[in-house]
Amino acid sequence: MWRLFATAIVTYATIATSQTITDRTGWTVAVDSFQTGNEATSVLDGNTGSIWHTQWTPTSAALPHVLTIDMKKTINVNGLTYLPRQDGNRNGNIGQHTISLSTDGTTFSTVAFGTYLDDGSLKTTPFTTTPARYVRLAAQTEAGGRGPWTSAAEINVLSAATYTKPATSGGIWGATLDFPIVPAAAAVLHDSGKVLLWSSYKPTDFGGGAGSGTTDTAIYDPTTNTVSQRIVTNTQHDMFCPGLSLDAQGRVFVTGGNDAAKTSIYDPSANNWIAGPNMQISRGYQASATLSNGNIFTIGGSWSGGSGGKNGEVWNAGSNTWSLLPGCPVAPMLTADARGVYRADNHGWLFGWKSGSVFQAGPSKAMNWYTATGTGAQKPAGLRGTDPDAMNGNAIMYDAVNGKILTVGGAPNYQDNDATSNARVITIGAPGTTASVASIAPMANRRAFHNSVVLPDGKVLVVGGETHPVPFSDATSVLTPELFNPATSSFTTVNPIAVPRTYHSWALLLPDATVLSGGGGLCGTCATNHPNAQIYSPAYLFNADGSRAARPVINSVSATNIAVGATITVTTNTAVTGWSLVRYGTGTHSVNTDQRRIPLTAAAVSGNTYTLKVPGDSGVALPGSWMLFALNAQGVPSVAKTLLIRVA
Repeated sequence: MWRLFATAIVTYATIATSQTITDRTGWTVAVDSFQTGNEATSVLDGNTGSIWHTQWTPTSAALPHVLTIDMKKTINVNGLTYLPRQDGNRNGNIGQHTISLSTDGTTFSTVAFGTYLDDGSLKTTPFTTTPARYVRLAAQTEAGGRGPWTSAAEINVLSAATYTKPATSGGIWGATLDFPIVPAAAAVLHDSGKVLLWSSYKPTDFGGGAGSGTTDTAIYDPTTNTVSQRIVTNTQHDMFCPGLSLDAQGRVFVTGGNDAAKTSIYDPSANNWIAGPNMQISRGYQASATLSNGNIFTIGGSWSGGSGGKNGEVWNAGSNTWSLLPGCPVAPMLTADARGVYRADNHGWLFGWKSGSVFQAGPSKAMNWYTATGTGAQKPAGLRGTDPDAMNGNAIMYDAVNGKILTVGGAPNYQDNDATSNARVITIGAPGTTASVASIAPMANRRAFHNSVVLPDGKVLVVGGETHPVPFSDATSVLTPELFNPATSSFTTVNPIAVPRTYHSWALLLPDATVLSGGGGLCGTCATNHPNAQIYSPAYLFNADGSRAARPVINSVSATNIAVGATITVTTNTAVTGWSLVRYGTGTHSVNTDQRRIPLTAAAVSGNTYTLKVPGDSGVALPGSWMLFALNAQGVPSVAKTLLIRVA
């Protein structure tokens, strides 16, 4: 059974470097209800043994309950902490909640929302810095459903010393969304635009999960801003640190990880997890890629299931079986990692391509072609220019028609060395040929453990990471994202994120052309767990004066289940000048082998009716689910329509 929550829980969240606990001297607090002896001033008295509690006798005041703090002056607020009562009684623990800010006590803006965990731990909600005098915490539910009460022991406000209003030319980061798990993996669901998230056998920890056969999952619904939580046991698979792909039907295909031989498949249409066949080789930290024929290839993965010999194998969609590919050795794609093969075969940068081939762009400096048909084959594709091994870097196919791949960052070793700011553009053609590599101007920041997302206009957002990668550390976090422009082969910095996004983070394009960036941590009671996310609205969604841009609307599509090479007719509400297909994405450990972009040109135009032709090669237009975007002359994208592209 699915359990519904409004977006969710922030526990053990690391505070960004500019956040400090604010002095509460002179503050006042107002509430809608209190029980005599449990007044609201208790949340500001520094005594964890005293509590505010809403009225329970002679009658109970009804939810929702609202607590408003007047700080007596405007400060730069960027977070709130809530300590539930510490007497062992959970009555009144806040569940669903909203945090909002105001400068005048009348007009409030929401900066975070979610549901807190029903326990006594300190809850921390970080958000983008906003000047305010008043801080309001509204409780919509009691966390355990025990009654209409609300209680709190202490509330603190986090703040920054300085504030600069973000310009919309750098995009805008929205309210914090909080989850009931620390999501180390995520996938966007094609049938609804919802986001599937999961951690491990525990919501905030992965250690000791091997053999548990359990995964904590959640689904975020951007339409209703709710989260449904589910513990998956029927596939007997702890899905932490897996290989991850979207198959030809748009299902989420998860392999290995803590339970290293397992395969689990999430079917969005049935809202159900299915146990797939075990792989031939147990793996964790492997990469996988959907192929032009609809099968799925995987290779590497010595993090679990034993070290070394993690040669390629392929899942056959028709027979639902895994087969070894003796002609696809892992050795040519190993990095020279200081920790040996345990790290050297991790997180391959794989791209399904023409005729059942796979291009491996990294992280090793040596690139390779793999053939995932028959018994398999391997052929060198050349070096990635002068780039060293780039573990935990990114590779993004931003123009599949022309075989263009951007690679950014990474480090020579998995951890404990400096990352690079290197950027390369790789161009691939016929399978088996040497790839062309162009060095371009580097990013402004060195990064590893970052994530990159291709946007409908072909630009690429690079977010998060560390300059000196260390797992479960935010010490060298990069809070300023960058945007790659393929027209100029250059990067520009954009507005900073509120929360570090490093090891175990991810970022994904949503159908409304925004980017959801979240996760990081999953290390128990450590200080670097981030059970939250933020949505980034790129600059193309704003006018020059900062107002929201009018967006084109796709009114109709002649067919949404089509064969590769098909021609479709699309109507819009206004004139548009550009089109693109972006494949739905998945993310874990800085790897997203599903996303790619296809720029489209209308073959015929009649008023606001357009004829579009999908590329005829299923190695370019991989089978599976795609987002179709229309862009107007100002570059503003529509909300996407979903197409399922089939193998011809």
